[in-house]
Amino acid sequence: MRWLRRIGLTAAGLFLAFLLAAVLTARPGDLTLYPPTDADARTIHLVSHGWHSGVVLPRAALTEEGAGTALRAIAIRFRDYDNIEFGWGEARFYRATPTVTDVDWVLAAKALFTPGGADGVVQVVGLPDDLRATFPNAEIVSIRVSPAGLGRLLARLDANFRLEGLQPIEDGPGLYGPSLFYAGTGRFSFANVCNHWTAGLLNAAGLPVAPVIDTYPRGLILDLSWRSGATALPPR
Repeated sequence: MRWLRRIGLTAAGLFLAFLLAAVLTARPGDLTLYPPTDADARTIHLVSHGWHSGVVLPRAALTEEGAGTALRAIAIRFRDYDNIEFGWGEARFYRATPTVTDVDWVLAAKALFTPGGADGVVQVVGLPDDLRATFPNAEIVSIRVSPAGLGRLLARLDANFRLEGLQPIEDGPGLYGPSLFYAGTGRFSFANVCNHWTAGLLNAAGLPVAPVIDTYPRGLILDLSWRSGATALPPR
């Protein structure tokens, strides 16, 4: 039975190491931004696609305070849509992996462990007002943010687009719906995956996040529920 004890001790050690890493890397929220106290608080959404998450913003917000050149150009490019989804990932792996079943583990390893990180791209998707009808099987979380928090989120998001001639650089069609990839900033690695990027946007809006837990969308959603009181939209 010694081997069972060793397995148990190893599992307990790994779990404690995970908890310690989660605590040490956690980022606090900003109580001056979140939770919002303004009557004019805005609603944004987080959408989980199983392996990847995105932030959905009202298109009208892309021209408000905090938005820069890239977002204002995207607001015009996607002017026929009520909402815009933003996601970020490694340029090659993101394009090749619309769903979990499409994962190429060689590409995944290259994306995660390229020395110095790999190039990132931003996917932008035009969406109608009814998110549940568009994503009937996705986990969708509704988040209320303050105007100031939204402004900081927009500023952080805008900085993730590379510009050429004061315009964001289009980089091919996206994975679904009316969508485009744009050349992004930032470097993708095992320490900075797509869901860390999403969590970073929410942290800019004042929400507390924990990168270790937030590595996977389910963990990010649980984190938002536990510490921020964010609520999931009911299934249809």
